[in-house]
Amino acid sequence: MILVVDVGNTRIKAAVFEGDMLLKVFIFVKKEWQNNIENILKKYKKLTHLVISSVGNLEKEAFLGYDNRLKIHFISHKDVFPFVNKYATPQTLGIDRMVLAAGATLQFPNQNRLVIDAGTCVTYDFIDENDTYLGGAIAPGLRLRYESLHNFTAKLPLLTLQNPDYLIGKSTSESIHSGVVNGFVYEIDGFIDEYKALYSNFIIILTGGDTDFLAKRLKNTIFANSNFLLESLNQTFQYKIKND
Repeated sequence: MILVVDVGNTRIKAAVFEGDMLLKVFIFVKKEWQNNIENILKKYKKLTHLVISSVGNLEKEAFLGYDNRLKIHFISHKDVFPFVNKYATPQTLGIDRMVLAAGATLQFPNQNRLVIDAGTCVTYDFIDENDTYLGGAIAPGLRLRYESLHNFTAKLPLLTLQNPDYLIGKSTSESIHSGVVNGFVYEIDGFIDEYKALYSNFIIILTGGDTDFLAKRLKNTIFANSNFLLESLNQTFQYKIKND
């Protein structure tokens, strides 16, 4: 039984797996991570491995206290991945993006794949049908767009995410919601359209914290799975132990 942990920019997601079967997902803020991990270990006493992927500022050493109870594995650039990495600066490629690319490669063989991870940032990662990772794009996510409008202007309010059913905002608040949400959706659909114009035999995978909100607004056909990173983390670890 495996516990996978993804340390993101704003929160931590974890999941318990029995082989390839996802048993339970946990989401918590960073300051509460130790209590939550302890509770998971108490509930799932058959856990044998702890697999960690981190892009956040939680230090690696923080998890080493569990090495007397679990075998600890930190996914890193040095691991074996199921794709050829053609990124020009491979050491700067986020581990989360590499894990997503690995999951897409393993789950959807012999296809061109675009993975869109909509969280604090939105990342686009493209792996071609020959299992070559070519790169992608990084842009601000929904929350960052709301915050930037407030933080870098004198009078615009800080709003929380809403689902605008309008194009034309008839107030400042409505204009912000239309600009942030509709603009974000147009951006994602625009990226997808550009990729589809270049490549056929294509699958688009949408994941991240804003998956459910975005999936029903995009015009393109997508495979939406908010737990895709956790599943990919488990698959990356399974691939690692088979190919080391």
